[in-house]
Amino acid sequence: MTEELGDFLRTRRDAITPAASGLTSWGARRVPGLRREELAQLAGISVNYYTRLEQGQSANAGESILESLARALQLDDDERAHLFALARPTPARRRRAAPAERPSGGVVRLLAAMPDVPALLLGRRNDILAWNPLGHALLAPHLDPAAPASVGSRPNQMQLLFLDPHTRELYRHWEEEAALAVSSLRYTAVRHRDDRALAELIGELSLSSPEFARLWGRHDVRLCSSGTKYLRHPEVGDLELGFEVLHLPDTDGQRLLTHTAAPGSGSEAALRLLARGTAV
Repeated sequence: MTEELGDFLRTRRDAITPAASGLTSWGARRVPGLRREELAQLAGISVNYYTRLEQGQSANAGESILESLARALQLDDDERAHLFALARPTPARRRRAAPAERPSGGVVRLLAAMPDVPALLLGRRNDILAWNPLGHALLAPHLDPAAPASVGSRPNQMQLLFLDPHTRELYRHWEEEAALAVSSLRYTAVRHRDDRALAELIGELSLSSPEFARLWGRHDVRLCSSGTKYLRHPEVGDLELGFEVLHLPDTDGQRLLTHTAAPGSGSEAALRLLARGTAV
């Protein structure tokens, strides 16, 4: 974890200009952001100690030092939590083959009870554990509707986003969608570092998708529980949908993803049209 902590500190340092930190810059600069000595000065720690942190040669930084670094790096809440998770890792455990995730019967019934709301259930590895008919019709109409029911054929949202051309075409702002997905996955990966299947997924995507590897290397961290998705659906055209991510208690990372349209909007009409095709 010390190596990943160093990478995270370095990328955050590169992202801050002297002007943004209230420092005066003199002469030509060889680094895109702050120098190590500038960040150490802002954080109130020695340059040698900060250098050891960034080079992965020091562990167990004190809470006051981490707080000072978070302020100097202008980290948001998600990044600050990530910094503490990297600097205070849980005891290392052998990566294990965790059992396949299962959706609860209650959540599956909840999805079915929302026929007018495109919704799906995601596992912590971004496997699609269940979806309702409208969720399937909106996000993956080219896949078998029954695919999430079988562990062997279960789609994975990250694999679809980076490796499936149909899913790529669905997002009008694919680069933004991809960046958000990767930054969320990095947040999750630190907290489940002993999950072998999650590590294998990250390795597969890094080898199979240069775009994933590039985004993963940025060390961005962000959790987003709501926002807007801009889609171009092959049947009903362009949609602008609000989304909400609802984390389910006692499920070790499972979350419900729902999509809604503004009342009276063209997107609402498009969803109604799509829903007609899913009606039994």
